[in-house]
Amino acid sequence: MKKRKFNKIGSSFNNFGSTRSAPPPKNDSDSCQVTCVHEDAVQTALNTLPAVELREDIAAFFRNFGDPTRLTIIASLLPAELCVCDIAAVVGMSVSAVSHQLRVLRQAKIVRSRRDGKQVFYSIDDEHVGLVLSLARTHVEEE
Repeated sequence: MKKRKFNKIGSSFNNFGSTRSAPPPKNDSDSCQVTCVHEDAVQTALNTLPAVELREDIAAFFRNFGDPTRLTIIASLLPAELCVCDIAAVVGMSVSAVSHQLRVLRQAKIVRSRRDGKQVFYSIDDEHVGLVLSLARTHVEEE
């Protein structure tokens, strides 16, 4: 594997024609004791990255799971659909506040709505949402 060590001032010429500066190595277990770039590994990582726009879409998707209220709404819809009033009772918020959160989740294609007379019912948009939440829970509950 091709490696490049940084010189004493902490810089190296990279493949893209610019100079990068690296901070001096720290004496902790989270960083290398020597600063170098494994060019083959970096190139492999760069070649496998999703396109920038897709990475931004994925980050936006996961931001919805980062909000405790939205996460509670998503989790409450996993077993079955609920009307807006039921969701408001589960999360302990007003119908108006819940409607706003549901609108955000619907725009993110995490939930879908169905009107039945004067009531609107929400459900998880597809099984992938449940899988993501299940995997996250398994990960967090690991010891």
